[in-house]
Amino acid sequence: MISYPSRHCTVELQALPSRIGQVRRIVSAQLRYWHLDALIDRASLGVTELLSNVHRHAQPDKTCTVEIELLLDRLTVSVRDHDPRMPVVDNAEPLATCGRGLAMVAAMSESWGVRPDGESGKVVWFTLPTSSAAVAAPSRRARRTVPEKPARRFAEVGHTADGLRPEHAPARSAVAG
Repeated sequence: MISYPSRHCTVELQALPSRIGQVRRIVSAQLRYWHLDALIDRASLGVTELLSNVHRHAQPDKTCTVEIELLLDRLTVSVRDHDPRMPVVDNAEPLATCGRGLAMVAAMSESWGVRPDGESGKVVWFTLPTSSAAVAAPSRRARRTVPEKPARRFAEVGHTADGLRPEHAPARSAVAG
């Protein structure tokens, strides 16, 4: 029987805004090390949302543990805290500034859930598929062909008949591409 070892990374922290950014960078670095670059954005978003919930809601303290585990074709990201209250997915009002975190985690993950952790805590987790088809970068759409027109130089902006207002010049971008 061939056994595939799982890969773990565990970080214990206080869920404070400055620490959340550090954990996001740790998760990104670990996924790069495991050659799972395509999962970095979704894993970072998910762990940010879960840690933000700990920061906002956890009682009696903000201490938590983030664990990422790679096993075969699935990455599991979990956050364990010391508050036994289970989270609830809100139906946020359109103009609400919070209340969408778990809905975003549910939308971007393969699965997610919450389970009690003893009598004094819980674990909130989500999974992402690691199969090559599931993590492949989205195919680039063919670029739209735009007919070529000679570009005006900045100094070539003309003036109107009254000589006071310049004609509108085309917008310029410093981004190549």
